[in-house]
Amino acid sequence: MSTITTDKTSIIDRLFKAGSHFGFKKRRRHPTVTKFLFTTKDGNDIFDLEKTTEQLEIAKETIKQAGLLGKTVLFVSTKDESARIVKAAAEKADAPYVTNRWIGGMLSNFSEMKKRINRLETLTNEKQSGELERKYTKKERVLIGRETDKLTSNFFGISTIKKLPDYLLVIDPRHESIAVTEAHDRKIPIIAIMSSDCDASQVQVPVVANDSLQTSVALLVDELATSYKEGKAAYVPKPVEVRKAPVRR
Repeated sequence: MSTITTDKTSIIDRLFKAGSHFGFKKRRRHPTVTKFLFTTKDGNDIFDLEKTTEQLEIAKETIKQAGLLGKTVLFVSTKDESARIVKAAAEKADAPYVTNRWIGGMLSNFSEMKKRINRLETLTNEKQSGELERKYTKKERVLIGRETDKLTSNFFGISTIKKLPDYLLVIDPRHESIAVTEAHDRKIPIIAIMSSDCDASQVQVPVVANDSLQTSVALLVDELATSYKEGKAAYVPKPVEVRKAPVRR
């Protein structure tokens, strides 16, 4: 057996043990995922894990290339069952993330979002330097503290972003429909882990698998985060070209 075949068999076994093959009830199925199914058992859709593995390899190569080229991938999951997992994976890959809630306009009105991120940075710096103590009364500091907490909750995960992300990695695009719509409007490609109730035509790089079981999400997200981290580790920034002023004769 070749190494490629062994690796493929290994990931299929891991996906099976993680429950990645379980879809939703047939009545919830979106027609675009039919071609990724193996069978339907007791009214529940079962995914073809060979096809899932092929999709995962494409997604891993896509996100690795993104890292290799210095592209930013924004990790997105606001579902209770997967938010913690996605946040940990994003931090492992040193990637921005949204896991609390998606604020409308985060991509479509990015200039306004940057103002809020800058405000958070300013308040954080002032607190660390002790400037808040010097500039404001106790009552004012209480109000500023509440503002800081709210900004941190909403924007801390994307506080390092300087421009629109180049890709979105989304868990359950049906649940994250606002993020998906904004990404489409901004022509940002989407990599998504998605179950049988999602529209695969809305995603450029789909990985059709269970997107609710923590074991399934953890396995898939870790594979993708590891690939992204590998790509970033090999990224070589282009040297800044310094133009010399013309010599006057």
